[in-house]
Amino acid sequence: MRASWIYWVRLYETKFQAGCLVKRMENDWWIYGYDCPQEIEVFRSKKGRYGVRYLP
Repeated sequence: MRASWIYWVRLYETKFQAGCLVKRMENDWWIYGYDCPQEIEVFRSKKGRYGVRYLP
């Protein structure tokens, strides 16, 4: 069974803002001892905004 993407609720105006969220998520998982997702990525929506999604 293939895992499906989980999407962060908010979209951002710039790729930089979304990238900052990715880094924060990675650090929070490491600091608090949560299982880190297999993959985290920034994507661009059809309307040109940026979001974050990850595979559990």
